[in-house]
Amino acid sequence: MIPTIAVSFKLEPPAQAVLAEAVAVAARITALPGLDAAARATALRQADIVLSRHPRQELTPQDLAAMGGVGLIQLMTAGIDFIAPDDLPAGVPVASNAGAYSEPMAEHALAMILAAAKRLLVEHAALAHGDFHQFKANRMLRGMVCGILGYGGIGQATARLMRGIGASIHVINRSGTTRDAVDWIGTTAQLDTLLAVSDVLLISMPLTRDTQGLIGQRELGLMKDDAILVNLARGEIIDEAALFAHLQSHPAFTACIDAWWVEPVRHGEFRMDHPFTALPNVIGSPHNSASVQDTANRALHMAGLNCRRQLTGAPVLNLVRPQDRYL
Repeated sequence: MIPTIAVSFKLEPPAQAVLAEAVAVAARITALPGLDAAARATALRQADIVLSRHPRQELTPQDLAAMGGVGLIQLMTAGIDFIAPDDLPAGVPVASNAGAYSEPMAEHALAMILAAAKRLLVEHAALAHGDFHQFKANRMLRGMVCGILGYGGIGQATARLMRGIGASIHVINRSGTTRDAVDWIGTTAQLDTLLAVSDVLLISMPLTRDTQGLIGQRELGLMKDDAILVNLARGEIIDEAALFAHLQSHPAFTACIDAWWVEPVRHGEFRMDHPFTALPNVIGSPHNSASVQDTANRALHMAGLNCRRQLTGAPVLNLVRPQDRYL
């Protein structure tokens, strides 16, 4: 019997071709949008894999009840913290799409770091007020310590760029080991060491019970006064009030924020509890670090490759551990 992949979001013909090419085995790809209730139920009962972008928005309770035979739920997103326990059937393996967006996000991180080190936004604002600070020193990235908190796809891609500029790479991951040629590696038990030496700190770890609020007043106080903090992960990893207070009291410290605490995709709205954008030492972007041309097709291709692994019996990548599946 030909295996079936049920896709819970709209799949135009070009995208279906991308997915079919990545899967590269005989499989039926069925897009659920546009099907009536009976056809949806049949498709999901027959599905070996469900591919979803946002299960809460795309799958109904009736859909979930029909997914009894599904062997894998493959997500399009790298982060899965916004998926609640009742969004997916219990016991079904879930794979994230970690790494699918790493290259554009690494470039975004580099752009933010350069803007901070070179004082681009600060001096642009000064020029607008008629101030010409030609001899105000900016900074070189060469020779800096780039600390990376979370060494998955985004962290590794950023490390490659920063290493090419001449920064040394210090990283933290779960295991405290990597095959990459880094200058130092540790686990979260050694977080204080990483914070103290980093000129640049990139946060690129998932939001879990263990990482929520990981960076607070004490941790920020361990960092260099002129450090550059970049958050591409989730706002909730940093204590919002503590970061705002630290920025106010440490004007040479810069926060580059792409990931905010309350965002439209995860929360239905954008909101700040503190006026970060009023501070001169903040560089903000609307969590668009992955929003580059053709990113959707690249992510779909990577998700399709993981579906192929499931269908051919190869080890599935990026399986989400039960303890990290939800907050």
